[in-house]
Amino acid sequence: MRTVCVYCGSGFGTDPAFREAARGLGRALAEAGIGLVYGGGNVGLMGTVAGAVLDHGGHVTGIIPDFLKSRERMLDAVQETIVVPDMHTRKRLMFERSDAFVAMPGGIGTLEELVEQMTWAQLGRHTKPILLLSVAEFWTPLLTLLDHMRRNGFIREGLDLNYLVANRPDEVVPMLRDAVRRAPARPEADALIEERF
Repeated sequence: MRTVCVYCGSGFGTDPAFREAARGLGRALAEAGIGLVYGGGNVGLMGTVAGAVLDHGGHVTGIIPDFLKSRERMLDAVQETIVVPDMHTRKRLMFERSDAFVAMPGGIGTLEELVEQMTWAQLGRHTKPILLLSVAEFWTPLLTLLDHMRRNGFIREGLDLNYLVANRPDEVVPMLRDAVRRAPARPEADALIEERF
């Protein structure tokens, strides 16, 4: 596992634990020698994660659409910034550049990116690990909804969702590494993700 894509908010949220977890995750990635792939902004939790990776000697790739450059203020210190024309290209490149995905607290954009990866993994289009970092039980309502969908027959046997849940940033790297070791190698499936665009 060389790179991890982190989805998270462009704001900080109301709980100081979110910002602290972002710092902790950035540090953990850098100390493990794992590069960060993220949305390219210098604001909110996304800027905090990227800043922490850089502060601890890690590598950061930011991928940002042209129309968000001013709103999310690009982080100039990153080693690689890729400016793309639209959100579809951003998401495709974030997928291609990443070996796993972590969703921290965030808003509707974070949720959309997470659910998209979960959907395509469910349909067998990729095998990369997906982890929800549920700081202060942030993702508990989503996990409850997923259980509700199972009970009502909309997440059926054979099409179940494969995801991990961590509560602390120091749990993330070990859990992802274990998932990568256990996952079957299916590069041909991972390549097929491009069909969605």
